[in-house]
Amino acid sequence: MMASPTVSDLENPITTSALPYSYAPLPDGEQPAGNDRTIRPSRKTALFLVSVFLAVAFLVALFAGNRPMLLKNLNTSPVPSTAATPEKVTPLSRGLDKGVSEKSFHPLLGANNSYPWSNDMLEWQRTAFHFQPKKNWMNDPNGPVFYNGWYHLFYQYHPDAPVWGKIVWGHAVSKDLINWRHLPIAMETDQWYDEQGVWTGSATILPDGQLVVLYTGSTNESVQVQNLAYPADPSDPFLINWVKYPGNPVLVPPPGIDNKDFRDPTTAWQTPEGKWRITIGSKINKTGISLVYDAEDFRTFELLDGLLHAVPGTGMWECVDFYPISKQGENGLDTSVDGPGVKHIVKASMDDDRNDYYAIDTEASDIKKGVPRTIVLDKKTQSNIIQWPIEEINRLRKNLTVFKDVVLDVGSLVPLNLSSASQLDIVAEFEVDKKTVERLNGADVAYDCAKNSGAAQRGALGPFGFSVLAQEGVAEHTPVYFYVAKGVDGNLKTFFCADQSRSSNANDVDKSIYGSIVPILKGEKLSMRILVDHSIVESFAQEGRSCITSRVYPTKAINNNAQLFLFNNATATKVTASVNIWQMNSAHV
Repeated sequence: MMASPTVSDLENPITTSALPYSYAPLPDGEQPAGNDRTIRPSRKTALFLVSVFLAVAFLVALFAGNRPMLLKNLNTSPVPSTAATPEKVTPLSRGLDKGVSEKSFHPLLGANNSYPWSNDMLEWQRTAFHFQPKKNWMNDPNGPVFYNGWYHLFYQYHPDAPVWGKIVWGHAVSKDLINWRHLPIAMETDQWYDEQGVWTGSATILPDGQLVVLYTGSTNESVQVQNLAYPADPSDPFLINWVKYPGNPVLVPPPGIDNKDFRDPTTAWQTPEGKWRITIGSKINKTGISLVYDAEDFRTFELLDGLLHAVPGTGMWECVDFYPISKQGENGLDTSVDGPGVKHIVKASMDDDRNDYYAIDTEASDIKKGVPRTIVLDKKTQSNIIQWPIEEINRLRKNLTVFKDVVLDVGSLVPLNLSSASQLDIVAEFEVDKKTVERLNGADVAYDCAKNSGAAQRGALGPFGFSVLAQEGVAEHTPVYFYVAKGVDGNLKTFFCADQSRSSNANDVDKSIYGSIVPILKGEKLSMRILVDHSIVESFAQEGRSCITSRVYPTKAINNNAQLFLFNNATATKVTASVNIWQMNSAHV
């Protein structure tokens, strides 16, 4: 899971979540337009490619081991709520023997790990406008690409069970990134070099229009190797069938790298010398690293001296990426773009803590390292990337409700009466009483979202925000909030947090608290946007400067019992809130 991006160097990393890569409607009879396989990515295409890779930790968090096992296909009709009485079992350990992090959620020691999940609870938790397969396990998105008029999304998928196991590539396509059409499995575990899993990879379109996929395979002996695959029919816009390169594997772990610490090749970019360059995640002892390879023919790869980046103590780096962002414009950039108007981002997902981190590199390192992909730079701070839902998600909005200048006194909890609170798009601004802020003496305040009891930690200027998916009486609720601290120097620090600790009565789900400092510039109001999609809560502060994605599992705050509240748990200041809330239609997922 992810918290907020606020610093520009991985030596002092901070977590970040991903833009949702949203979804698009596909009538059964719709056909793709045109057969030009060399279409260059538009702004939306480039942002799609980047945002999907940024969504790695997002998808892991949403569909990983913290999900209760679903006992049936959730596409069937609802049945009356009846509590099951499963045996008390300890979850099997999954993933560690293959060289990846634990892929099952273990409750706290002594906790009852057999919560009686009912069909009603489980069916409600299925999302309405976030991508997911019809059933079973999914995690990392793979090889997102715009090809022949369609957005293609591949993803890690277990076709036979709702738990991590022998992973293949699921496949779906979209016209507008809001609604998705599910396609047959793209790549199976059918060769010795990927017998234990077709793992994360990337797609690159070469100058002649050829599409090539580079992916990690876990061999019959659980060695991580890199493999190539191509569309069997390049004229097929849906890319149904794939052919694996007969010379696979094209890369094996180099000397000094463990057989289980070599995975997740990036989309390639071209260097000034015309070579193709990729980076692959790894580690040496507890130092996370990104290896760099060059290739002239995209079949024979050469390991370069040095590393793209390395940070001691961070453990295994997964899904490393390196891409350009424009310093002036809003348009996405091709992976190989370079020049004075460009900055570059290095991003990594940490297998140890399941967080994503990014850094904006210096100009000198840009020149030395070459460049991949795109996302929007925060033009105001020049030190953050902006992550924001694509504009197509707004098409799902309906039934706007406005709450103007709601005054939240100290300790207040205000219900916002809505017809339904399971599918929402919430946009809000908050103002803390300025006179109170000026009057207060600064203190040596050390606040941490995860370590300071979440929304229950009361301070003079916070926390305040929303309780989403809340039961009446807030026995179950998920607070998304700001916490403002005034230092001894008189300066304010603002934290943006999401608290899952009270999100569910069940013990067999993740109840972590996430968040960090978000930059607030002079004259800015505190703003947040929250997308609520049943069990998914996506939270954005300051127009995407900070983002958190949560997967929660209410047992009571579901269906008509799910409510929305404003709250102010500060001890010294009132807060004024102005809120726009849209109900959200369902997408075709």
